[in-house]
Amino acid sequence: MPLLNSAIAMQPEITGWRRHLHMHPEILFEVQQTAAFVAGKLKSFGCDEVVTGIGRTGVVGIIRGRHGDGPTVGLRADMDALPMTEETGLAYASKVPGRAHACGHDGHTSMLLGAARHLAETRNFCGTVAVIFQPAEEGGAGGREMVQDGLMDRFAIASIYGLHNFPGLAIGRFAIRAGGIMAAVDEFSIAITGKGGHAAAPHKTIDPIFVGAQIVGALQGIAARNANPLDAVVVSVTRFNAGEANNVIPQTAKLVGTVRSLKRELRDLAIANVQRTAEGVAAALGATAKYENIGEPYPVTYNHAREVAIAADVARDVAGAGNVDDNCPPVMGGEDFSFMLEARPGAFIFMGNGDTPFCHHPAYDFADAAIPYGISYWVTLAEKVLAPA
Repeated sequence: MPLLNSAIAMQPEITGWRRHLHMHPEILFEVQQTAAFVAGKLKSFGCDEVVTGIGRTGVVGIIRGRHGDGPTVGLRADMDALPMTEETGLAYASKVPGRAHACGHDGHTSMLLGAARHLAETRNFCGTVAVIFQPAEEGGAGGREMVQDGLMDRFAIASIYGLHNFPGLAIGRFAIRAGGIMAAVDEFSIAITGKGGHAAAPHKTIDPIFVGAQIVGALQGIAARNANPLDAVVVSVTRFNAGEANNVIPQTAKLVGTVRSLKRELRDLAIANVQRTAEGVAAALGATAKYENIGEPYPVTYNHAREVAIAADVARDVAGAGNVDDNCPPVMGGEDFSFMLEARPGAFIFMGNGDTPFCHHPAYDFADAAIPYGISYWVTLAEKVLAPA
């Protein structure tokens, strides 16, 4: 099955929805305007139920098929933007200072709305489709909040699917893999305490900046020397804060960073080694280091084999066999759809966004030409999973 005619016909209107959302980005759980926009559209489509406030500000639309009872499949899109400044220069650029849809969640939301409209009009399936619009993917673990708020049990969801655009992958192409497709992400801070003093007399101090620099270097050995070279683990120090004056060696310094991995045992090993390394290096240099886990840890986004096979077949139906990679390399970014995949079997797929800046870049923009592919994928997936016997 090629692109749906309805998806092609809807593209201009869906593009308008997407650009409206792009101009009015909201972050984390504070997505009230976006959620109201989504709920209003779902009600206008004639969804059987529209439930708001799941996972604080999430929205779920329920669409029942016309071919009788059957299981419920969940289709999920994320709604939140990023706390950053857009630098696209587009006519529809963000109107909210310091907020930008720089990861394409405006496109994800709009495509799933387009699919919901088609599914509500045709209902050519047996069972139920739950269209799920999630807040706070960007660091707030909104997926976990929705699961903990009873998403799966309340709507009797049997399987669940997610989609994300992927810059660098051509529009009209899809990529997926069974197993870990995106990494577990853990954030840490290391507070270093030394002995401050005058910059002219470093021998009378225990310089926490020097100690921190040694820790940063030593942490690179975790991936290089503690992990199997065939396994993926990334330890990155992303912030180093110390000092207030040009002529003072400070008393303290702080490092902040992330650990990313694709296996549970490697995740535990890497975190333990970050703590051990920091404390050991600091002690050897006469300072102390206090390790702390911070932020919202995301587990591995783990795709289930059966659902991956279904998703890949659907993508081939939509885009053609030559445009689907069903064994793509994993990505070391994090994704809180992982919480939903821990609760139910499912699959997460990448969809091409073309030759654009990558996600989280200030010049990134979702490619409107990809909209028919996303809508067609969602509709075809729902109808395949819920095909009448």
